[in-house]
Amino acid sequence: MATADQTTQKRAGHGIKPGGRVLCAMSGGVDSSVSAALLKAQGFSVVGAMMRFWPDDKRTDTFDSCCSPDAAYEARRVAEQVGVPFYLLDYREAFQRHIVGPFLAEYAAGRTPNPCVNCNTKVKFDELVKKARMLGCDYVATGHYVKRVDEPDGGVAFHRGDDPRKDQTYFLWGTPKDALPYILFPVGELEKPRVREIAEEYGLLTAQKAESQNICFVPGTVQEFVAEYVPQQSGPMRDIRSGEVLGAHLGTQFYTLGQKKGLGLFQSHLVRHVVHLDVASNTVWVGEYEDCLWTGLKAEGANYLIDLADLPRELEVQVRYRTAPVKARIVHADEQGFELEFEDAQFAVAPGQSAVLYAGPKLLGGGLIADHVRVLPA
Repeated sequence: MATADQTTQKRAGHGIKPGGRVLCAMSGGVDSSVSAALLKAQGFSVVGAMMRFWPDDKRTDTFDSCCSPDAAYEARRVAEQVGVPFYLLDYREAFQRHIVGPFLAEYAAGRTPNPCVNCNTKVKFDELVKKARMLGCDYVATGHYVKRVDEPDGGVAFHRGDDPRKDQTYFLWGTPKDALPYILFPVGELEKPRVREIAEEYGLLTAQKAESQNICFVPGTVQEFVAEYVPQQSGPMRDIRSGEVLGAHLGTQFYTLGQKKGLGLFQSHLVRHVVHLDVASNTVWVGEYEDCLWTGLKAEGANYLIDLADLPRELEVQVRYRTAPVKARIVHADEQGFELEFEDAQFAVAPGQSAVLYAGPKLLGGGLIADHVRVLPA
């Protein structure tokens, strides 16, 4: 098994400036801690930084899984262990503007947002990269499980991380294309158990720290959080085939496509799924599994990490983080968005989630799912 020192000898790519100055985003977790340690061992001039998101009046049960004062303390202690300076950068206003506000607005509009995509797109790999350049840094590094690949033509591509259970390219489709050369992923070629081993070898205090699974700013459940900010308005729950009112819903913001639990429908032996959320009429439409299959989708707010002219007609698309990519065909694509058809109909494609495009392991870009094509039985 390779030692930590042997791991540091692996170069991230031929286009990387040896000994460059790197701003390493440190969250107080093991992945970013090991990233800082590896970069320092590789001879980079490393500056550790954590982005402060929590407000002064934060509730005690929010921002506690990550991005918290305790996490900042641990990140600072790891920076001391590694022997690099550490700074806490104030991004409270940007986080509220780019992440929390749109998160609530999407639920109010009957969509299902992914705030981690927004955070990476608008904050970490946009504003933070700009800040790093202003501070004279050559690169920004994070603990994402993503591989940076320096291509023969001088371009930079993002590929899936070597640990398929941890790959995080899904969240990075919105990275500005011109920022790619300035981003490093020190743990992208490692599997999670090896990252923890390296942390132990370096004696890092975060070596066995548990991973955060929740949305960092949401205490309790998403439904409870949304209920605090989005007015609750009950309405009819209708059958997609007959139009019959089967019951009442609590508010469209509390449901997502494909959902079958918690619908409160007891008068039928049929299993029902949420098929469509109509905010305009305040109606939740439900149906059977087959009613929730989609032949394709339309995406808006597209971002491409390759030249649009090079986008292949046949590719793979991933519509949820925890699902495998599926084969699809591009029907139309422009700078604003794209439309595609699935090779096989997909279940519960949810507006607001991301449609992320791949060619094998290579990340091509993506967009926000805006609409879908439903398959209804004759």
